[in-house]
Order: sequence, then C-alpha cells, then structure tokens
Amino acid sequence: MSRIVIPGKFTLPRTKKRVFVIMVAMTLFLSYLLYNIFNLQVLMYDYYRDKVYDQITTSSILKAKRGNIYDSNMNLLATGETVWRIFVSPRDILSAGKNSGNDCFSAVASVLSEALSLDYESTLKKISNTSQLDVTLKKDADEDEYLKVLQLSREKGLEELISTEASQTRYYPCGTLAAHVLGFTGSDNQGLYGLEYYYDDILTGVDGFYLYAKDANGNKMPSEYATYTAAIDGYSLITTLDTYVQTQLESQLQTIVDTFDVKNRATGIVMDVKTGAILAMATSSPFDCNSPYVLDSLSEEKLLASGYDEGSDEYKALKKELLEIMWSNKAVSEIYEPGSTFKIITVSSALNAGVTKADDKYNCPGYHVVGGWHISCHKRTGHGSGITLAYGLQQSCNPTMMQVAAKMGAACFYDYFESFGYLEKTGIDLPSEGSSIFHKESALGETELATASFGQRFKVSIISQLCAVAAVANGGKLVVPYVVEKVIDKDGNVITEHSTQVKRQVISEETADLVSQILEEGVSGNGGAKNAYVDGYKIAAKTGTSEKFDILDANGNSYLRIGSTVAYNISDDGGIATIIVVDEPTTAKYGSVVAAPYVSALFSKILPYLGYEPTEEKINPESVIENYIGLSVNTAVNKLKSAGIKYEIVGDGDVVMAQTPTAGDTLRNDVGKVILYTSPDLEEEITVPNLLGDNASVANIKAINSGLNIKIEGAVNMDLGSGATVSAQSIPAGSTVKRGTVITITLIYLDTQD
Repeated sequence: MSRIVIPGKFTLPRTKKRVFVIMVAMTLFLSYLLYNIFNLQVLMYDYYRDKVYDQITTSSILKAKRGNIYDSNMNLLATGETVWRIFVSPRDILSAGKNSGNDCFSAVASVLSEALSLDYESTLKKISNTSQLDVTLKKDADEDEYLKVLQLSREKGLEELISTEASQTRYYPCGTLAAHVLGFTGSDNQGLYGLEYYYDDILTGVDGFYLYAKDANGNKMPSEYATYTAAIDGYSLITTLDTYVQTQLESQLQTIVDTFDVKNRATGIVMDVKTGAILAMATSSPFDCNSPYVLDSLSEEKLLASGYDEGSDEYKALKKELLEIMWSNKAVSEIYEPGSTFKIITVSSALNAGVTKADDKYNCPGYHVVGGWHISCHKRTGHGSGITLAYGLQQSCNPTMMQVAAKMGAACFYDYFESFGYLEKTGIDLPSEGSSIFHKESALGETELATASFGQRFKVSIISQLCAVAAVANGGKLVVPYVVEKVIDKDGNVITEHSTQVKRQVISEETADLVSQILEEGVSGNGGAKNAYVDGYKIAAKTGTSEKFDILDANGNSYLRIGSTVAYNISDDGGIATIIVVDEPTTAKYGSVVAAPYVSALFSKILPYLGYEPTEEKINPESVIENYIGLSVNTAVNKLKSAGIKYEIVGDGDVVMAQTPTAGDTLRNDVGKVILYTSPDLEEEITVPNLLGDNASVANIKAINSGLNIKIEGAVNMDLGSGATVSAQSIPAGSTVKRGTVITITLIYLDTQD
C-alpha cells in the first residue's frame, strides 16, 4: 500500500529548524566578527598601531644631559662627557659597492679597525650582516677615536658610509675624591651608588626623540613625515661638600691606614653642627668613580692572597664581595659600637635629667660590680674615690658612667637614647643608611644599662653618633644632616633649596654648654682626649675604644678593636664637628692614639680655612717668612726686627743672596731663626737627627742644636701628664738639608687609654 504525503505537513517544521540553526550560526559568526573588529580597533588598538608604526617609522632617542654635581664652591665633581657611537648601515655599504663596483665592506672595515683599534676580520664579519639596518662598532668612542674615524673616512671617501652619533657618559674630574658620597653610574648612565643613585630621578632628565617615516627599503622619507620632541636636561646638584676640607679629611684617613695597618677601613665626617651640612665625608677605600670596577690596592691584595684562579667562580664571587665592600659608604651604611665617645651622651642626659651635677662625687677602684659582674675601668688601678663627674668624663672612667646611669634608671636612659635620635635614621640624603641595634626597653636590665653607659654592647651608625654629639655642640638641637644644598636647572635657576631641619630640642642650652666646657677642659688639660688639642682653639673632644664582639678568638675572647674620636670647636657661631673611626687598627688600638692626633691635624688645617679665628692665645705663635733675597742686608734686618723674628747673617756682603727658611715657610717666634746669606756659596748643609720617640723638650733641643728650625704639630700642649713624644718627623733622619731648614715634628701622648 503506497503512502500518501501531504505537502508542507512535515517539511515546514524542518525548514523552520534549519532557518533557526542558520540564524544562530550567522549571529554567532557576526558576533565573533564584531568582537574581533572591536578587539582590533579598540582593545588592541595601541598594540597594532605601534606594530604598524614600527614597520613604517624609525625613531632616534635624543638623550637628555645628566645634571652636574658641584661642591659648595661650584667646583665640578661630576659631569657629562661627550662620547660618540660609531655605526654603519650594512645595506648602504652593499648598495654603494654595487653602484661603484668596489669592495666597500673591506674598505669600511679597514678604516674602522684602524681608527678604533679593532680586529679587522671581526669588524668585517660584523658589518657584512645585511639583515641588520644598523650595526654599532663602538658606543662610547672618545674624542680622539671620533676624530680619527672622521679623518680616515674622508681620506678614503667613505664619510657617507660611516655614521657617528654624539651622546653623554659620566665623568668625574676629581677621580677618587668623595667617591663614596658621589657614587657612580652604570653603562646606561643610571645612578648606582651615592648621590648619583639617591638623586637619580632629578639628575636624569627626560629623553627626547626624533621620529621619521621610512619606505619599504628602510630609506628615510621626506621631513614632513618627521616628529621632533626635544630632550629635557636633568637638574644639577650643589652639594655642601668643600673640596679642600674633603681633601684634608681623605689625607688624614690615608695616613691613619698607612701608620696603623688598618684592616677594616677608616672613615670620617666633617659637619656643620648648626645646620647639619656635611662638609666632608670619606672612607679609606678610595676608588676612581670613572673606573669603579677596579679594586683599590688593599682589596686587590686580599683578592690575590685568596689563591683562587682568576676566572674561577670563587674568584669572581670574592671580587664581587670586595667591590661591594669598597663601594659601601662606611660612615653611613655600617654600624659600630661607639665606645667611650658615647659617654658624652650619658653625661649630657644625666645632667639634663637633673639626677646628678658636674661636681658630684663618684668612686672608681678600677671596676664596678653590677649584677654579679666585675666590670673594669680602662685604668685597672682606678681613678680613686671622690672624683667628680666632670673628671670622670675627662678621664673616661667607666665606673663613674655606670653609677650615673644607675641614678638615671633604665626608663630615663632609654628615653634620652631615643631622643638623641639613635632609634631612628638621621634622614641624611644618601642611600643605605644603617639602623641602630639596641636593647628593648623591657630588656634594659642593670647589666645592660651599665655597659650601655660607656658605649658597649649596642651598635649605631657613625653618622648618627656624630649627629647626637652635634646636638651637644649646637646648644641641644638634633638636626638632620644633609649633602645637597640646592637643585638648579641648566641656566642656574634654583629649583629647590635646603633649609635647616631641627627634629627636637634634646637637652637644654645650659646643659650643652656645661658639657662642652667639661670636654674642652679635658682637651686643654690632662684629659684622655688631649691629643685632639689644636693650638689657639677651644676644642671639645672625646676618644673611644670599643671591642668587636662579632669576631672572637679560639678562647672566645674579643681581640679586634675600633678606635675613634669625636670633636668640635666651641664657637659662638656654631662650629664644626668631626668624627674619625678606625676599624681594626693593628699596631695601636686606642682612639686617643689612632684617631685623636689626626682630628687635631685636620682641625688645624680646616678651621682657619673655614674662617674660624683663633679663640685662645697660641702656645707656639708663628710668623710667615717673607722673601728677603735681593734686599740690602740692612733692609732685611729691619724687617725681621719689626716682625720680632730672630736672624743670623752669614757673610760680609751688603745684599741678601740666599735665605733659609724659604719665603712662605712658618717659623716659631720663640726659637725660630732666619739665616741670611750674602753669598749662595756660604750655605751650610747639615744631617737631620732622629727625633722619633723623643719627648718634646729633647726633640726641641736636638733639632735646634743641629741647626734646624722646628715646627710642632699635634700635642703642642706637650708637657702635660708624662709628656708627649715625637710620632713623626717631616724630614727622615740622615737626610742632608740646608742649615735653618724647618722640620715639622708631630707629638702625641701615649699615656692615655679609653
């Protein structure tokens, strides 16, 4: 039986279903298409636009000039130096060769290898890579290399095929001077250490660019398709550093390291106590900022002594470690136990808190018992009974400090420790400032309090120790230290200028003045810091020697020491404070020996330079010698008499033909003598005696009897205690000099410990 099909009864639903499916599919397809269009035109617009621009354009970066760094007198410390990128276009060389029929690749390689001292075969291979549009042969050619490239390319007719592009690299005119403060930059001219790192954003500026269109062959299209945005040069820094003061500080540190065979570097700071301005800051691992990856001599010795093969992993790791140590600014980054220099803070706090007075009496049998421990004084026989607080500070008596701290109590001591700024960073504008390590207030028991009173068993940064002492020097104000005075633009307009920041009044002005007086009397009298004496100036100072408990010997005893001295000149207009810290000296260990004499030598140079007039009558007044050569004997004698200078005439002539000392030398008024010769043939020569180790009076007599004039540096108040002795003489024993030559001797006291 055949089946009858009625048209439309079954096909209509199927058709509708097919139409629905097709509509859904088309909708999904259109949605996908619209999504992709939206994604391309909106979401990914910037990406594909940049891709297209990259294909049809070429941009040249216009490097911004990095700002300069100046000292306080506008002496240049860091600047940009022009270098040249030497590069070629292999495609242009290929085209030129095809057009001329010459081997242009060989010709260009010959010029470049000769001008830039490159290997010819390597150069030829490099520039023959035509898949590259731009090949750089040297990115930092100096001026001589640049000029040689120009000269040879012109001689060979290749100037169109060799391109040059000027840029800036960092240059430090003073080499190693203030290296740890300035820091240095990397290959991309970005600051890596010191001020260069801390102020990198300010110094860097904003690069500009030159954007131009290119055709399918990479050729530049007409200028209407170009865009130019000028570079904005970085700002420059005017620092508080003074080149002369910095030089003097670095010189003293180097002398210390050489004299005492210092194993872990010495460091020092010079600061204006009123404003916090850093006049100098140095560490005795000087590196050339222009070549910062070259080790200093001490580090190089350690690397060679390691026995590692050059190029080995151990060798590379040690060199990296030594470089990082060399670069670190010890004055800011490292922390140390301040030792007896902290006694200034203990006494200032106790006096200000009213728990003691300067003339209160204390006992020192050579030790003090705290918590069952016998804690010694540096003077094992003791300072005696009934000594005043002032005397205890001047003599650096540990038992006195422990008794004073006990009177204060842990809470009061902790409050002043915090108020003096030790529990916070100073805020100096240099990177990587170290943080103090101190007992928690709840853990400051009687034994911890006792050892803390004389600066042991805790650590602070060297800059924080100087700032705390500066607060005593300036009348009780804790100021923020700083290095950058002004930020200026390329036209010299001031963008920002520093203003003194006072954190708080820590102690009263009366307390500060009293402590300064006590310290000064210890320096000018028979105190432990008398090696810091400076003739003609009131100097307040405290020496310190601390043990290093991080490293112990086989028996568990500390054997390494840190010797230091902190000092400031007393002045109505503020003053200058300095600190010198000597880490692991080996031939001597006390701060009174390894640091105090060099504080004295530093101050004797920089205080007159900075305009601080002597405040006291000099013990050994001196006169500057004039030039008498060519004058009649009578005229020269009248001048010498008017100046109050002794003289001797050798010869019967009427005109001065030679003199000793020479013009410009200084001469002691009491024993100095100028010798005038009426004929150069009459000049006498003498042999310099050995004065080392002699006491002051013996050295004086030996020098004068030998026919020398003598100049005294260091402990010029030389007859206190057991007397000062000669630690150095400017002319070696056995040398032959003219009679009347000035020999400088340096005197120090060896009877002080701290």
